[in-house]
Amino acid sequence: MNDNQRGSFTGKLGFVLSAAGASVGLGNIWRFPYLAAKYGGGIFLLVYVILALTFGYTMIVAETSIGRATGKSPVGAFCHYSHSVFAKFGGWLNAIIPLLIVPYYSVIGGWVAKYLYEYCAGHEQLLVQDGYFTSFISNGYSPEFWFILFALVNLVIILLGVENGIERVSGLMMPILVVLAVILCVYIGVQPGALKGIQYFLVPNFKNFSLMTIVSAMGQMFYSLSIAMGILITFGSYMKKDTSIDRSTIQVEIFDTGIAVMAGLMIIPAVFVFSGGSPESLQGGPSLMFVTMPKVFMQMPMGRWIGILFFALVLLAALTSAIALTETIVSTWIDQLHGNRKTGVIMTGAVMLALGTLSCMGYGPLSFIKILGMEFLDFFDFLTNSLMMPVSALAICFLVTKCMGINAVEAEVIQDGHPFGRKKIFTVMIRYVCPVFIVIILLSSIANVLGWIHM
Repeated sequence: MNDNQRGSFTGKLGFVLSAAGASVGLGNIWRFPYLAAKYGGGIFLLVYVILALTFGYTMIVAETSIGRATGKSPVGAFCHYSHSVFAKFGGWLNAIIPLLIVPYYSVIGGWVAKYLYEYCAGHEQLLVQDGYFTSFISNGYSPEFWFILFALVNLVIILLGVENGIERVSGLMMPILVVLAVILCVYIGVQPGALKGIQYFLVPNFKNFSLMTIVSAMGQMFYSLSIAMGILITFGSYMKKDTSIDRSTIQVEIFDTGIAVMAGLMIIPAVFVFSGGSPESLQGGPSLMFVTMPKVFMQMPMGRWIGILFFALVLLAALTSAIALTETIVSTWIDQLHGNRKTGVIMTGAVMLALGTLSCMGYGPLSFIKILGMEFLDFFDFLTNSLMMPVSALAICFLVTKCMGINAVEAEVIQDGHPFGRKKIFTVMIRYVCPVFIVIILLSSIANVLGWIHM
């Protein structure tokens, strides 16, 4: 199947905005501020930036190079360099991860859409009632409606193709997302008492440094940059040869980290004002997004409008990531079954409906079913994020060092005539440092789920 049949980005901007859209998601907004507040504020931010420029850079360059060199989605890309059992396992693992993530991610996207609707309808008082969020997600059928609506919007965009769907929508949504983030940062930043939260978040205090600062920053950077989900391999396969992988990677890192920082500047100062300056009051996950933030907005002037802007921003972030995950799945169907985009979208939609419905009903009618003590949504999240993604990242490191070769990566990076400026850093990271980091992430994620440590 040639490149034109598969589709491609029109240029550098298309890849950067689409890859940045894949990276900027719910993890930036509800996980990054929580971890930053918990593990030292400014010192966490400093460690995160250093890791993004080394570990993150290495993995993005590796995955993008694999994709562009082969012109294939994950399964085909791995098998291009080896027909071993390892290659087939690594390729399919990269392909299955988004297939498991996007259904439950779309469920959460539906929750965001529901809250945005309620704010737009003027029902913000309803959202701050004690137990409202728990009542909503345990209903089962109302979350199912919003999940299906979110999923349909996602699938329609994918059906339009790489250039007319993904690139065009990302090119529209990402600038809007940035503008909304800037407006919210400025408005929240001028609220009385917000300065203390800003200082805590931006100014490194080495007294707050600990081993968990590094471990949690590694985990957040790993998930935030969409590493080991098959996305960057797929998007790399759509990248034209005259687009610089090195420069594009740096721009994606800046974009993703910038949004994460703005999320911190929105949420940490806001919660500091609401809590009287206590970082311990900042909770992670759904409770931050759907319980804490609506209560914070109620304390602010123009709280309803801030709520509208905030949930619009979160919805855009969720949708851009869901688009990237879904495209990776559809691309795999097209490549492996030699089918067309429409068939791939229908097959993906069927899986999304089945697994997403389990996640929806897991808090309601099916709440009596537990897997390892977890509801369906939490189990899928644990399976993909804590187990499969670190193993997938190890497979990518092995593929590059043992099968593809560092020189092949360099040949891909310098296609546009620019030197591979960080080749030495890349080589050391991909061969030695990244595998060690990934094992630490894997073990710490499992220990966190088992309750041995708390991240």
